[in-house]
Amino acid sequence: MPAPAIDRAFGRRIAALVNRGGGALLPGGLRGVEKESLRVDTVGHIATTPHPRALGSALTNAQFTTDYSEALLELVTPTFTTNWELLQYLCDMHQFVFRHLGEELLWATSMPCRIKSDASIPIAQYGRSHIGRMKTVYREGLGLRYGRVMQAISGVHFNYSFPERFWEAYATLPEAHRSGDVMRSAAYFDLLRNFRRHGWLVLYLFGASPAVCQSFLRVRGETLPPLTQGTAFEPYATSLRMSDLGYRNRKQAGVTVSVNSLDDYVRDLTRAISTPYPPYEALGVRDGDEWRQLNANLLQIENEYYSNIRPKRVARSGERPTKALLRGGVEYVEVRALDVSAFDPVGVNQVKLRFLEAFLALCLLRESPPIGGDEQEALDRNHVIVARRGREPGLTLQRDGRSVPMAAWAGELLDDMAGLCEILDAGSAARPYTAALEAQRAKLRDVERTPSARLLQEIRSTGASFFELAYGMSAAHKSYFLELHAPNPGRLEEFRQGAEASLDRQQAIEAADTGSFAEYLERYFAN
Repeated sequence: MPAPAIDRAFGRRIAALVNRGGGALLPGGLRGVEKESLRVDTVGHIATTPHPRALGSALTNAQFTTDYSEALLELVTPTFTTNWELLQYLCDMHQFVFRHLGEELLWATSMPCRIKSDASIPIAQYGRSHIGRMKTVYREGLGLRYGRVMQAISGVHFNYSFPERFWEAYATLPEAHRSGDVMRSAAYFDLLRNFRRHGWLVLYLFGASPAVCQSFLRVRGETLPPLTQGTAFEPYATSLRMSDLGYRNRKQAGVTVSVNSLDDYVRDLTRAISTPYPPYEALGVRDGDEWRQLNANLLQIENEYYSNIRPKRVARSGERPTKALLRGGVEYVEVRALDVSAFDPVGVNQVKLRFLEAFLALCLLRESPPIGGDEQEALDRNHVIVARRGREPGLTLQRDGRSVPMAAWAGELLDDMAGLCEILDAGSAARPYTAALEAQRAKLRDVERTPSARLLQEIRSTGASFFELAYGMSAAHKSYFLELHAPNPGRLEEFRQGAEASLDRQQAIEAADTGSFAEYLERYFAN
């Protein structure tokens, strides 16, 4: 297969950037992690206990909070310039959490534990304030629209921004055209489009959810082939979490959001959160003082749109995400395609983060033309195919209207990353980024090295069910963190003080509220 012209353009950009700063340009970007985990009880059911008070307020503690469910704990790190600092901090967070969970565990996989029913999944509670009530009603609406079981799936989000010195050099390239926030936003949207084109590679390399507990499918009304007692699977799946069985929600098929530009992105999201949808109107918005959803529009708020990557800017208090982007442009990207890795106690590892850092640079620097409707449909199909059949021998995907072998396309992308990994290694004798790249090449050569294949092999070799395997790993992770020597006492005390302060902040917010909840929502959506 001849090398496409875009590779030559990419090579020119790399050469130009090296001439403007070499190995100093890419290292040092800011990175952070958001890691979700279900709290489960001693028999492996979703915990019905409240969010532990020792972790502070889920509303105001930015580091220890909840996602959809009261039992879906979310750990949010600050940003760091190195991966080892980030993962050490995440390790400290887990040590703190496990000291306050009692007999409960954190579920070690993305796909959930045994589920009794949709109603058995408790929705997160955030207190009496208007903003706290809005967060809970939004989740009520998600459950009403899509079912609660889908919301019990967990993942790892990787937040990343390129270093300032990279942008200074990038601004001198002919392709940059503009400068400042406008240039950065345009470049980040180049990245977003290419991630849509190539993000299936992340599912193949790191997907770790090829099997599920039968209870998940029973509640969802879905079926898959059986693997062991109580376990269903797709024989060649990589990430059922990111398939149409998980977050690739079929009910959002009518919501199309362009990433061709910041203006297009904001336009489409704004349209979706302001367009009434008759099936949601039929569900009802409120019954007296009981709210069922925030509104009956295609999306209640911007965050309801499920995507494997998002452009982000830290919002001010009460500021909608789209308004924050319009105010200051894209500040960083949030990669949402990572399954929780049961093979890593904190759910992620340095090799994976190094690869993602280089992959994001690849997506930003490769040629990234606008995505039309036909191409977007093909990209969506590619994504689902790799999620459900990514390890299938001889698998082909659609690229530029042609069928191409997935393995050949993946190899081309990894080849293009070699120079970027050398830059990120910054002269290190250990060459950690190059080593991370080689670890992914090994997965192309031998599919059994992928996490999804490893998980299935564990189930087959032990004869255990998915539930039994995941429960055992969850218990092992808890023991690991509780038995770790030399915890960081200063960090643990920092977490304790932060949790106490967050409870005070929640009380202050509740005391300062005025007006009705309906008036609060009206002001929020009018802003």
